Amino acid sequence: MARITRRELILGSASAAALYGQAKYPGVDYRDYARILPDHLRKLAHAAYQRRNAEIAKLTTPGQISKRTQFVRRTFWDLVGGEPERTPLKERTAGSFARSGYRLDKVLYQSRPEFYIPANLYVPTAGSGPFPGVLFQMGHSLNGKANVTYQKCCQGLARLGYVVLAFDPMGQGERTYYPGAGGVTRLGSADDEHTYPGKQMLLVGDTATRLQVWDAVRSLDYLASRPEVDPKRLASTGQSGGATLTMLLACVDDRLAAAAVSSGNTENFACADFNPPGSTDDAEQDLVGSCEAGVDRFDLLYPLAPKPLLILASAHDFFGTYSPSYLSSGWEEYRKLQRVYTVLGHPDRLAWADTPLPHGLSYYPRLRIYNWFERWLKGSSKPIEREPDVAPEADPDLWVGATGNVVRDFQSAKPFTLIQARAATLRPGPPDPARVRKLLGMPVTSSGGPVRKLATVPSGDLTLQAIEIQSEAGVWLPAWLWTPKVTDPAKGVTLVFDERGRNQHWHEGGLGEQLAKSGGLACIADIRGIGDLKPEVGRGAPGYSIPHEQEEDYAWASLILGHSLLGQRVTDILAFAGALKHYGPVNVTAIGRLTVPALIAGFLSKDIASLHLKNGLASLKSVVENETYHCPLANIVPGLLAHTDLPQLVEALRPRPVILETV
Repeated sequence: MARITRRELILGSASAAALYGQAKYPGVDYRDYARILPDHLRKLAHAAYQRRNAEIAKLTTPGQISKRTQFVRRTFWDLVGGEPERTPLKERTAGSFARSGYRLDKVLYQSRPEFYIPANLYVPTAGSGPFPGVLFQMGHSLNGKANVTYQKCCQGLARLGYVVLAFDPMGQGERTYYPGAGGVTRLGSADDEHTYPGKQMLLVGDTATRLQVWDAVRSLDYLASRPEVDPKRLASTGQSGGATLTMLLACVDDRLAAAAVSSGNTENFACADFNPPGSTDDAEQDLVGSCEAGVDRFDLLYPLAPKPLLILASAHDFFGTYSPSYLSSGWEEYRKLQRVYTVLGHPDRLAWADTPLPHGLSYYPRLRIYNWFERWLKGSSKPIEREPDVAPEADPDLWVGATGNVVRDFQSAKPFTLIQARAATLRPGPPDPARVRKLLGMPVTSSGGPVRKLATVPSGDLTLQAIEIQSEAGVWLPAWLWTPKVTDPAKGVTLVFDERGRNQHWHEGGLGEQLAKSGGLACIADIRGIGDLKPEVGRGAPGYSIPHEQEEDYAWASLILGHSLLGQRVTDILAFAGALKHYGPVNVTAIGRLTVPALIAGFLSKDIASLHLKNGLASLKSVVENETYHCPLANIVPGLLAHTDLPQLVEALRPRPVILETV
């Protein structure tokens, strides 16, 4: 079969238009609703990208660069929940063994009181110290520091004369906090071990980012305290999530003399060709509020300049692991940072290298790391052409505790312990409308545009209309509207929001007809991310794009951009209430996860006469009081629980009726 070229296709289309004319389609003028939410986020991301570019363009002197890096560090701590207090490490050694060229100590210390970190310290046995110290940070391996390729890198560095500290991050290795059969996480992945408590942390004003970076800071404290280590020659490296943690550490700790980032999350969220929902990841990598505040992921590296920094990338990652913008954004941002290094007089201290191989700390990246540290921590120009002999150990041989879990072995606190402690300090009170709007990232005011009627058809004794209203610029919301032949103005309109979407109820004999037959109007609507407004699948490899086409990814994206999905949905509900109020009292029914935005909308607007909330969340506080919880990220906004809670919102609606119906 002959292939049709693009030119032939265009010419064919032009011929058809000439033959049949350009008459507009005469039927129902539906929009492509699946693009509404992605296009809205794309607009927000573009604005953030332009704002940041304007600031980066100003970095033409050392003074301007210094001012920017101070801003980045200060903003980072503000975004993640504040810099914690240093407390005693209470370090101890639980055992050790010797291997050719190094000794491995099994060590334990506390990043916060009773919050234990198990680690392996690799100490060279050849040569004389003090040696350079390298903090090795783990990617998202379920067995943490026991991962084979990570062990190889640690052993290789130790045999080359570096003291290496390899510690288990939150939720990995001996720090699995949701263990199932065999001690492996019951949540499904290391990412889930980070994100599941990370969502709770947002409600209490904390973040997984803060927890993880503080573990790294305190681990560097321990490494620097060792007598075998030269505290002026400290470095950090890691693969994947460990590389991203190295970026976080580089942002906050001036003690690093060098760093090597291997396949980290070096793409900015707000990038040139933003592909919604963007490069969302696990909780510590999603910097909530960052784009609105004027910073992005690559800014984490600016405070390190002009110290030696190697960025290693897998060319396979833009379709194999990360988003389609991984390489294009990373390289663009690298070039911007390169100009900063040049202004500071040290362009040779920044380097980029890639590998054609998939995501992993394979042989070639390990060699590049060895050579980078040899050059900048030892001043050696002799290339390392072959990795030292390495022989990874079995997982149990590296355990610091007897059973390989710090909760069982040392009665360690857990992330949930920290969440509970912080939640106990919160005193939610009566809500303030302006404060609620600000926390949700909503417009200062919200009002619905006029109802746009798309089509009208009879439905028995009723009239059924396809309508839409405009919520914000470019945001159009579809709905079904039933009107009885004789209306009762006192009954007004029943406005329904179902988490399953409006199309659950359009059928003959369905909920819409039942409500309208009582004499009032019935409107069943979709709001952003729901029903016909569920977003389209973004560009890129299906292995990345399809799993990221989830409500949670859009909720993360909205939080990063500073305009929560919860706030967007509240805005949509307010728009419907404003557009329909001329029919009479607007009585809102919300089902499932849409009860939370409906309740907040009712609090913010007197246009809503009553609320009927079915099968929804009773309180935000209940989410942080239970280690096992069920609450979508779309209903979580940082700082909201510190200000108020759902029962207080219900109380604030009095004397308007509120019916709470739970399963």
